Amino acid sequence: MTRDITLANPATMAAPGGHYSHAVIGNGFVFVSGQLPIAPAGNKVNEAPFEKQAQQVLDNIAAALTGAGSAIERLVQVRVYVTDIAAWPAFNAIYAKWIGASRPARTVVPVPELHYGFKIEVEAVALEGKG
Repeated sequence: MTRDITLANPATMAAPGGHYSHAVIGNGFVFVSGQLPIAPAGNKVNEAPFEKQAQQVLDNIAAALTGAGSAIERLVQVRVYVTDIAAWPAFNAIYAKWIGASRPARTVVPVPELHYGFKIEVEAVALEGKG
């Protein structure tokens, strides 16, 4: 059995911290693993305010998509995990500016906690290619 998938771990991102890839390309889709607020140099921004964490996570999603040959405009689904649903309005404002005119399906899931004490994690699915 062969697997027709390609793994994408762009050099513009911190190396994956476990046994996973930042993105997997297969069957015309790009699946982006849950991204935490970790800067490209590997610095965890878990002590930063929610807004800075949210922006870093979205920057990571964009970098993973670019590294996989896709783009924000090709997103079809976004899943957001937040530890405080009260941060929803702040996230929504940052997300709206980041996503622009695109309107992928989206889910926001409140969770009790995330790894390293982060306040947000985001995973996504996009179409392969630039457009």
